[in-house]
Amino acid sequence: MATPKFSELRELSPEELTQKEAALKRQLLELRTMISGGKLDKPHRIREIRRQVAQIETLLHAPKGLPS
Repeated sequence: MATPKFSELRELSPEELTQKEAALKRQLLELRTMISGGKLDKPHRIREIRRQVAQIETLLHAPKGLPS
């Protein structure tokens, strides 16, 4: 699964961003449980997902009047 670029996330509506954020947080929880069980093959995915969540939160909470 390729990670979307920040410019691609900007094109999504707030509702879509909220849904994507919830899905990523669920996926992050699953990865963390896999780490505790010692079954995680790609630990770098945790960092990628955390970064995506931060980017989405930035877009959701950014003032609307600022230039993109």
